[in-house]
Amino acid sequence: MSFPETRPRRLRRTSALRRLIRETTLSPDNFICPLFVCPGSGVRREISSLPGQFHFSVDEIVREAREIADLGIPSVILFGLPQKKDDVGSEAWHSDGVVQNAIRGIKKAVPDLAVIVDACFCEYTTHGHCGVVTDGVVDNDATCDNLGRLAVSYARAGADIIAPSGMMDGAVGFIRESLDEEGFEHTAILAYAAKYASAYYGPFRAAVDSTPSFGDRNGYQMDPANVREAMREVALDVEEGADLIMVKPALAYLDIVAEVRSEFDVPIAAYNVSGEYAMLKAAAEKGWIDHDRTMLETLLSMRRAGADMILTYHAKEAARLLRGK
Repeated sequence: MSFPETRPRRLRRTSALRRLIRETTLSPDNFICPLFVCPGSGVRREISSLPGQFHFSVDEIVREAREIADLGIPSVILFGLPQKKDDVGSEAWHSDGVVQNAIRGIKKAVPDLAVIVDACFCEYTTHGHCGVVTDGVVDNDATCDNLGRLAVSYARAGADIIAPSGMMDGAVGFIRESLDEEGFEHTAILAYAAKYASAYYGPFRAAVDSTPSFGDRNGYQMDPANVREAMREVALDVEEGADLIMVKPALAYLDIVAEVRSEFDVPIAAYNVSGEYAMLKAAAEKGWIDHDRTMLETLLSMRRAGADMILTYHAKEAARLLRGK
């Protein structure tokens, strides 16, 4: 056998050559930064299950939003911690709720920052489930009614995108109709279209006190074993009017991201969830991995799989590295 004439290493020889032929890029433009808003004033309380992440009062979340925008990150997604909980999570759609006030504050201070709002009830209900519970089961249609109220409340406050995450059948269509009826036809919907019943959500549930008080969420979130079902869920949400769709979690579901990318011509988000973040932080703290290199490699894998945008708790630190700050 003659020595090979084709030598792929020729184009790996220098940094400039590697950059020249790079197939996938990672930029702050790809990031959506999750933020947790809580009652009070002057609150910036670190979350024990998510090192480097905080509960922010409205005044502090506005300061945080300015910093995020200065790093070139185009968007945030808000999660709320209520003053009080009840059986249906009614504080979620209160016009003077913490999330509504945070939306108004951020849009006033940083009008060009896109504000996405998670639309779910698990943080707001006494039982920790994602909607109205009837006879021990989440009532899909009653929950959709409340999601309509919730979406309109967020849109009135100035949200750019509503992101229903509860995996209720028909929720996207119901929210689209509710928004349009109230004159918010320009408010977009990011559907948690393929959201799996995953063990990777633990740190988030601790952060927002949303662990179910009974049972689990397997009856409405997806079975981790299923791919074809995810394609059907995405198709339904697109048909109902979703402008963007999400796969959640990301790292253990990159095959789903790639499959969705090959089948659908819509913007795709991947959620680099709390468990993925916490594992990397814990391993880096032990000195077992290089934190920064592993973080960027992990985020790049999501882009390579086909995600246009990544919801990630790493957003700020990744943006600083990518911008050389």
